[in-house]
Amino acid sequence: MTFKEKYLAGEIEFELIDDYIEEWNNSTTPDTLAKFLGLNEEEEDLWIEESDEALKEFLDSNK
Repeated sequence: MTFKEKYLAGEIEFELIDDYIEEWNNSTTPDTLAKFLGLNEEEEDLWIEESDEALKEFLDSNK
């Protein structure tokens, strides 16, 4: 499961996104960071252009 799937299922706290980013940085996966996290293009743009908090709020609205 991706970070997004686990977060939306209530299995992990949003702050664990940093652990997933570190895992991606240390992996050999060909996936982009957004794909690794399970983010779609809209979510990725929001995250990059706004903030972690903006992404968290957006994801929370989809729980």
